[in-house]
Amino acid sequence: MRNIVFGILVIVFALTSCSQDDESLQRIDQVLNIYMKSTTNQDLLNAKKNGSYSSFSVNDFLGDKDDSPVNTFALKMRQDSTYYLEYIAGAKRKKFDSAGTTYYSRMRVTLTKTVDNKPESTIDTLEIHYRNSPNLFQVSKVFYNKKPVFSKEADNPAWINNVTITK
Repeated sequence: MRNIVFGILVIVFALTSCSQDDESLQRIDQVLNIYMKSTTNQDLLNAKKNGSYSSFSVNDFLGDKDDSPVNTFALKMRQDSTYYLEYIAGAKRKKFDSAGTTYYSRMRVTLTKTVDNKPESTIDTLEIHYRNSPNLFQVSKVFYNKKPVFSKEADNPAWINNVTITK
C-alpha cells in the first residue's frame, strides 16, 4: 500500500513540476530568407538564367575547424519562381557582450557561376547579429560583406526575416 501511495505522489510531483505557462517560454526568431539580385533586378539564385549562380556553399568562420560547413542553408523557390536561400540555424554564435544580450555568427559564402564555360567563384561574408532577452532570441542585424543589408527593431513580430542582397 505504501508503494502505491509513493508511486502516486511521484507521478503527481512529476506532472506538476513539468507544467509551465506560455509566458515562461522564450520565443526564437532566427529564420532568414536571403534573396540575391543584380542591379538590373535579375534573380541571381536562378541557375537557369545567364549570369546567375549555379551553386553555393557556406562555411562557419566560428566553427570548430577551418572547414565547418553550415548545412542548414537550403535553396528554395517562391510561387512566383523567385529563388532564395533559407537559413534556419546552424552556425555557431559568440557573445558580443559579457551580459549575453547580443550574439553574432559569421559565415563564408561561396557562390559559383559559369563564365566562358569555366566555373568562377565569388567568396563573400555573411554576419548575423542576434538580440537575446528572457522572452525573445531574435535576429537584429545582417551584414553582407560588412555592409548592413537588414535590421529589425526589438520585439518586431516578424518570424521570417527577408534579406535582399544586390550584387
